[in-house]
Amino acid sequence: MLGTHAQKLDRFLGADVTEHLSRSMRDWYGPPIAVAGVPGNVWAHQGGDFRGTARAGGFLNATDCAIAALQRRWRRATHAERHARTMNAGFASLSDLISEATGGKRYDWSFFKVGSPGVTGVTNSLWRVGNHPVAGTAPANAPGGTAFDSTTAGAFPYTNPAGGDTLHFVSAVVTATVATHTLLLYDLLYGVNKTMNSAATESVTGAPTRYQSSTSTNPDYAGGNFLAVHVGGTPLAAGAHNWTVCQYRNQAGTDTQTLPSLAGSSGAIIDRLDHGTAGQWFAPLATGDTGIMDLAQVQCSAAIATGVIWFMIGHPIAWIPCPIANFGSWVDGVSTAFNLVRILDGACLAMLEVTKPTTTNANYSGMFSAVAG
Repeated sequence: MLGTHAQKLDRFLGADVTEHLSRSMRDWYGPPIAVAGVPGNVWAHQGGDFRGTARAGGFLNATDCAIAALQRRWRRATHAERHARTMNAGFASLSDLISEATGGKRYDWSFFKVGSPGVTGVTNSLWRVGNHPVAGTAPANAPGGTAFDSTTAGAFPYTNPAGGDTLHFVSAVVTATVATHTLLLYDLLYGVNKTMNSAATESVTGAPTRYQSSTSTNPDYAGGNFLAVHVGGTPLAAGAHNWTVCQYRNQAGTDTQTLPSLAGSSGAIIDRLDHGTAGQWFAPLATGDTGIMDLAQVQCSAAIATGVIWFMIGHPIAWIPCPIANFGSWVDGVSTAFNLVRILDGACLAMLEVTKPTTTNANYSGMFSAVAG
């Protein structure tokens, strides 16, 4: 796949947003992640490079394209679809997609999230905040933890498609109250609460129920699953600490892999990731690993008197840049790199504010749509 025209991407998203995405992917170990909402087929790759074609940005920026897109959608709403196009898995053509969507197989989820104040360059979780969906459920303590799914409080609730159909993302409109923020839409697979006032190792016996295959061609492949360390509703007491001697099973099913030591942050505030290095929204894995199936052991280098920490395993779905404050960022999941990406049965959809550009809390509202076929 050819490199993306840098000036076009800068013009469409804004140079700050493009650089933000690039920095966020610099040390990423998994497969490329789609950059949603960019007309064309643009993917963010390991090392911070972009690949694919941007069909906007030559003369129009995100605001111009959003207005033009609304105009096109209005015109198309008044005309029947005349030409079929070949689609990705789940749909034989655009006509088939439209037929399924209008035949009762469309799912719509609205949301409104009140973000928390953060630290510049550090990632915040939107899982624990409301208002809609409600604040997410905290995971159970080690060793069992919690395998999250669409019935978990905080998830976007839905009923799995029937009759062998699969669910695919088709569109979204997202508005942020603060400019140049970037969301990561992901499937929250598993969480386990860690005892903070202890430097002992803790076994983890629970495991996710999705993305557990070691076969790279399987939709359930574990490659790309990432680990992050969340601060819950109680901030950490001051104290230097590292997450060390944490063990996991990798995407190939190899057990007792050891995480490189991950620096925490003394006195970390609520809802942020306890990753001390700016820009680090995922925990590093052992050299050569591209995903994590489950955890076997967690450990902190020091006993921190108070605070709530939980380890999370997730699977990225797409980047959603929000370059303009209080203006709907339209995300097209059909004709862009987000091309009908599959949402697995039982998915627990959630969002991260990746490497916040400011300390200001941002609120997010919008709607996601998916179609089964």
